[in-house]
Amino acid sequence: MSASAQHNSTGKEGAAIDIGEERLAQVYAQALIGTGENARATPALLDELQAFCTEVLDRFPAFDKVLSAGSISAVEKEQLIGRVVGGRASNLFVNFLKVLANHGRLDILRAIHRAATALYDEMQNRVRVDVTTAVPLGEQEARLVTDRLRNLLGKEPILVQKVDAELIGGILIRSGDTLYDGSVKSQLKQLAGQMINRSVHEIQSRRDRFSHPAGN
Repeated sequence: MSASAQHNSTGKEGAAIDIGEERLAQVYAQALIGTGENARATPALLDELQAFCTEVLDRFPAFDKVLSAGSISAVEKEQLIGRVVGGRASNLFVNFLKVLANHGRLDILRAIHRAATALYDEMQNRVRVDVTTAVPLGEQEARLVTDRLRNLLGKEPILVQKVDAELIGGILIRSGDTLYDGSVKSQLKQLAGQMINRSVHEIQSRRDRFSHPAGN
């Protein structure tokens, strides 16, 4: 079975990745995981980090800018973290944020989250796999993809499902920097056939609705 490895320098949303930033994020991610493992609280810590990135930084960009601003001292940032996050998150997580503030690294929180998640997945023998299809996978189809990928990768796959309507009846699978092409499609021939049938059925259903308006 062949696979074509494609390396790129773009992030999750297509933005350019700073390689130096990613390497630095790895260092802090390892420290976070180490702290979590010692306290037997790694999943909870990762959940807190994800929530902080998505529910705080993404929703309140002005606050994000303050934490990343070089013109604001580390002491002021630590105090701000204490007021905003203290009492709403675990002491482990609050202390981690304060360490980042002290080192001027609050601007790479999202990169740390990516690195820590990937590291913990590896520790748990899991791998995140992007699966792009023309229509959303049904429960049975998702189970079929998961089973095939488990055998292919030798790890427990975590499907990150995406939909591209232009990918008529097709399926694209990416794991890390590896894009699995036609060889995997042939392995998933049964699934591809199901996707094509669903696409045809949906198109026919739409035509039927237009051809037979209510009351006519």
